[in-house]
Amino acid sequence: MSERTNDSTTTVEPGRISWTDRGTVHSERWRSESGWPAPATVVTGDESMTAAAALRLATLGTAVLWTGDFHSAKQLLVAMGKRVRDAARPKNDDITAAFLRSRDDALRRSTLLGMLLVPIGADGTIPLRRSPDVSLATHNAWGTTTEASVVSLRELLGVLGAEEWRTRGVEVPALDGRIHPHYGVFSPVRGEYLNLVATAPIPTDARVAFDIGTGTGVLSAILAHRGIRSIFATDQDDRAIACATQNLDRLGFADVVTIRNTDLFPDGRADVIACNPPWIPATPKVATDYAVYDENGQMLARFLSGLAEHLTPGGEGWLVISDIAERLGLRSRGDLLDAIENAGLVVIARMDTRPTHARASDASNPLHSARAAEVTSLWRLGARKDSHGVTLAE
Repeated sequence: MSERTNDSTTTVEPGRISWTDRGTVHSERWRSESGWPAPATVVTGDESMTAAAALRLATLGTAVLWTGDFHSAKQLLVAMGKRVRDAARPKNDDITAAFLRSRDDALRRSTLLGMLLVPIGADGTIPLRRSPDVSLATHNAWGTTTEASVVSLRELLGVLGAEEWRTRGVEVPALDGRIHPHYGVFSPVRGEYLNLVATAPIPTDARVAFDIGTGTGVLSAILAHRGIRSIFATDQDDRAIACATQNLDRLGFADVVTIRNTDLFPDGRADVIACNPPWIPATPKVATDYAVYDENGQMLARFLSGLAEHLTPGGEGWLVISDIAERLGLRSRGDLLDAIENAGLVVIARMDTRPTHARASDASNPLHSARAAEVTSLWRLGARKDSHGVTLAE
């Protein structure tokens, strides 16, 4: 038996998922950090279900709630993923079309693979055979659980992977230490941009810095490590604020960095204002996209437009950004330079580096030509002054 389509029902209550198993109706909390709605139709499945059968159901909008061995569920997910990848082989598109198609493929993959579900007990554990102890990981990601729930296996594996990063941390040579990212907070694994912040010349007598969109707090930590004694880090994500707070405390910078739940800029002015916005001006398709994709370049535009009025005389804004958007045909260098000029800013200097991540050398990736040529830059920006030496933003 490969599928039990008679064990299905329709979810009617928002935030819950329902199914029928051997004549008994079940209803539990639906959990999705990605914001996916609860599947309307659910069947139970075990080792008798094949990847082809699971994908056929997923294509029809039917989810599979796993009742068998946990490791078998992981194997099934891998097999499903291989089939989805094989069905999305690269075509001979130009680079922009290839990028847009890759985003559609990512959404389709997430949608289909997200239809393999597992139960989570009220204590945050998995009530399946050979399941690992995930209670700490689920607690750190979701907080204290008080009721049983159902989650996609793919999302749960993301929780477990995030817990490994949180435990192990990411080595940051510029800090002589490690940054420990939390679930839902972008991990600073691309060290080339951190090295730019660690080596850019700091304005003379700089005393105050802003870190806009702090995330893990890594840029604040680097600035503090370089000797700036008063840093204000901002973010609006609760997980990021908790993550940055713990990292900065662990590194001994809690008395140097003040973290504020603020949209972009805090009040006042600073000698250095650093920002590493999402690099690609495109619509996020899945939850993990938000640290990389900035719809219509909104954060970049808002950072540039507000920068001059928050700089001290002689202060610098440090914009850390890749040119991958230009290489994908989503933004031109002229667009970026126009935005800088229109914001009343001038380019003092630019520091460039090449990425070293695995995708830059993966020739099988449909975006390889863009990634192989990618350059990451730290743009040192200052406020433009008129002929009388008055800052135009004032």
